[in-house]
Amino acid sequence: MSKVVIVGAGVSGVICAIYAKKNGNDVTILERNNDILKKLLVTGNGRCNYFNENQDINNYHSNNIDILSKIITKENINELLKFYDQIGIIPKIKNGYYYPYSNQAVSVKDALESELKYLNVNIVCNYLVSSIKKEDNKFIINNDITCDKLVISTGSKAYPKTGSDGMGYKFLKDFNHHITQIKPALVQIKSDNKYLKDLSGVRCDAKVSLYENDSLLKEDIGELQLLDGYVSGICTFNISYLIKENQYILINFIPFIKTKNKLIEYIYNRNKIVKSRTIKELLCGILNKKIVNVILKLSNIKNSEKLDDLSKERIDILSNNIINFKINVTGTNSFDKCQVCSGGLDLNEINYNNMMSKLVDNLYITGEILDCDGQCGGYNLTFAFITGYLSGSDIR
Repeated sequence: MSKVVIVGAGVSGVICAIYAKKNGNDVTILERNNDILKKLLVTGNGRCNYFNENQDINNYHSNNIDILSKIITKENINELLKFYDQIGIIPKIKNGYYYPYSNQAVSVKDALESELKYLNVNIVCNYLVSSIKKEDNKFIINNDITCDKLVISTGSKAYPKTGSDGMGYKFLKDFNHHITQIKPALVQIKSDNKYLKDLSGVRCDAKVSLYENDSLLKEDIGELQLLDGYVSGICTFNISYLIKENQYILINFIPFIKTKNKLIEYIYNRNKIVKSRTIKELLCGILNKKIVNVILKLSNIKNSEKLDDLSKERIDILSNNIINFKINVTGTNSFDKCQVCSGGLDLNEINYNNMMSKLVDNLYITGEILDCDGQCGGYNLTFAFITGYLSGSDIR
């Protein structure tokens, strides 16, 4: 039996505590907040999308994707599903996305808390860890608490209101670990495009494509939200980990039409069905009115003009602006607004089969502090669970 201290009571820390306690260890969780699992309550807009059937490794991002693929395995995923079933979480599955049947994140929190209480895991809240050192094979926390095995599960710098301020990176650096570049991810993208003010409040389905030096980096289709100075929505979040200055985004406001020529054909066909309409009236049957107003202004087309009034060149410009609406990128929103971070502890410095440091014996690292971030859809909670499970089940 080992004396185990886990710093951080997010999902990975709690899962680690449960498995470590089942192995007969003396387990204590130290949490800076006044309650555990604070961030879990805001995931999935309060509904907790905790898993996704599509576990293609391309849904995860890391500087060491080969190592990551050895963590996100079929066996570990099966353990996740078995565990949630055992603690009483019945899934509501929509398009492969798993939510608790109650549609409330608090259901998952309550189930995990009940398991901790049943196992008699010691939880200390309102405890801020400011220093960690190792002497004589013992870890010493704040010159106050000692343990045989230590787990750092502090989270990243994302959404610090939930308690993750990046302090864990300092602890790892103190043990000579290397941290890759930390950037906001699953976050709004900033732009100085002058039309965003006119488009503010628009929500629509779209295809968003990110370019750098005219080379396509990534694209995604889904809900898009436009704000004054920002582009938001799930499809935007899923490309945000790649963002840096001097890139640009192309938005296709009619994503089921892929090419300009197909769009021109579609507009002409609609015009035959809906006769005697202006081009504005024709487009308002397809697109949000704010989008139509901006596209017409950008295309130098008057509200009163009809399709037959337009030359082929003007129709070409109009169509291009609809499916290739260009927005320059100036960065992302701050760590205060992001859901996760890209970057973190270099995965080369941990043992992927148990999440133990290769540099420090009996030091385990789990969850978001590692160099892994996933797309929207339950992937980050899946990674948190698996790393918590691998570390906790290894501790003896």
